Parts: sequence; C-alpha cells; structure tokens
Amino acid sequence: TYTEMASIPLGFNIDIPRWDQSTFMGRLKHFFNVTDPRTVLVPEKELDQAKAMVESCRAGLVPPGSSQEQLLYAKKLYDSAFHPDSGEKMNLIGRMSFQVPGGMALTGCMLQFYRTVPAVVFWQWVNQSFNAIVNYTNRNAASTVSLRQLGVAYITATGTALATAVGLNLYTKRAPPLLARWVPFAAVAAANCVNIPLMRQQEIINGVTVTDKDNNELGQSRRAAVKGIAQVVVSRITMAAPGMIILPIIMERLEKIPFMQRIRVLHAPLQVLLCGGFLLFMVPAACALFPQRCSLAVADLEQELHDSIMAKHGDKVPYVYFNKGL
Repeated sequence: TYTEMASIPLGFNIDIPRWDQSTFMGRLKHFFNVTDPRTVLVPEKELDQAKAMVESCRAGLVPPGSSQEQLLYAKKLYDSAFHPDSGEKMNLIGRMSFQVPGGMALTGCMLQFYRTVPAVVFWQWVNQSFNAIVNYTNRNAASTVSLRQLGVAYITATGTALATAVGLNLYTKRAPPLLARWVPFAAVAAANCVNIPLMRQQEIINGVTVTDKDNNELGQSRRAAVKGIAQVVVSRITMAAPGMIILPIIMERLEKIPFMQRIRVLHAPLQVLLCGGFLLFMVPAACALFPQRCSLAVADLEQELHDSIMAKHGDKVPYVYFNKGL
C-alpha cells in the first residue's frame, strides 16, 4: 500500500537513466534494459504497480522498505510499457520490447517465403501492418494524427513495400539466387522511408515541442521534427539490415548442405530463430544510434522561433531538446 511512505534514497532521481546517454555504450545498455523482450510477459497489474511506484518516487515518496533496485526495476517496466511523453500504457504490439518476438517471426517469414508473388504480397502486407502499429505507438505523443492520415500513411507505405518487393522479385528471376533473397530488405527499407514520415506527418506540419535543458517549453519546431524522424528512419533500417542482409548469405550456404536438404520443413523455424538472434542485439543497438532526447542548435531553428528564443533568453539557450520517438 501507499498509505505510508518513506523518503527516496539521497540523491536518487528515478528519471535519470542509469547509464550516460551522451555515449553510444551508455545508450546501448539503457536500451538493452528497456527493450528486454521478457517484459512483454509481465502481467498488466504488475505494470500498473510499477507506474504507481514511479509516480510516487517522482513525488518524493516510495513505499517503506523499497530498495533502489526495486525502484530501478519498476522504472524498467515503466519505460518498456508506457509512453515517455504521455505516460499512457502502449499497446503490446507497438512496444519496443515486442520488437524481438514480433520482428523475428515476420522477418523470418519474409526471408523464407520470397519465391512467389502471393507469398511476397502477404508477408509484406503483414509486416507493414506491424510497422504501422509500431510507428504510431512510438510517435511523439504531443502531435495528434487523424484516422484519415493514419489510413493514408498505412496504404501508402504498404503500397510502396509491395511495389518494391513484387517489382524486384520479378526483376531478379534471372539474377543470382542471393539477390532474390535480399529483395525483402529493399522493400522494408523503402517502406520505412515512407511509413514513418507519413505516420508522423503532423509533427512535420505543426512541429514538435522543444524545450531548454531544464525542460522549459520554448515553442514548436518543424525542423526539429524532421531531424527526429530522419534519425528514426535510419535507426529502423539499421535494425533490420544485419538480419536481412547477412542471414540470407548464411541460409544460402546452409541449404546446400545435404543434411539441410533433407529437413526442408525446419528451414523456416531455423530462419525465425536466427532472426531473433540478430534482433536481440540490433533492436537496442539501433535505438541507441541517436539520443532519444534529441538536440538541435537554436541557430538551426526556423527564423521566427529562433528570434523568439533569442529575444527572451539571449545566448543562454544554445540548444533546444525534444523527444524524437523510437
């Protein structure tokens, strides 16, 4: 119960990550923690309890007898399941902690069933449906998106993926077999370049909220939105690249072994498991490429916002900060 409270350990701030977020290794450790796929198995009740503990800690109080490790574990569950902007619980499929189990199944199937057009169409459609949910869930929550905009983004991204996949699939019929295996990655990369900006178009149109280093709001910036979304596109393509580029080479060689030719029924499960191995490392690594609290020099902002900040703060605010999403 929260009727009796105890003081937080001296100097402890639950919102400061355990590792230095200005370095890649610090961010990698942080996202290994946040994207831990085991957290998707945590019951809803325990997630709600973790949120309550985090909010109590922010208020300056925690349940009596709570250790710092318990607080850190509560924050891990909170970060894995609740949106950093709104604090609302994210749907299970859209959470970054679901990227390994969800992504390994879809990526494995895309890489395995690439030979026929119907199979390509079906798995690309399923994958883009999954991506649309992930992109919407991890947007900057300060920007609202209408159902019509969501529909346009989903249809356009799915159409781009299908056109790329089917077109390249037909084009590579006479090419070396390995090139055909790389078609799914080309389709995924092309779709990410369309899906993410469209799904988050309101941020580009209206801008995202930017703050100073102390989280004081300074205004809305479209340039900040463009920078954040571009970084997310690069991260998502990087997340998929090793598994979808290296794994086809591995499978191409394995499938020539006589033993593997006798157990064709196991090729798909094997490919799914190997995808999981790649994603287990690549999900946190891709998320860690850029700081989640993105920064932009005031000099690079829109002229109107730049002038407004300079008029109020002068040279005291050299950079603005914002959540780029994941």
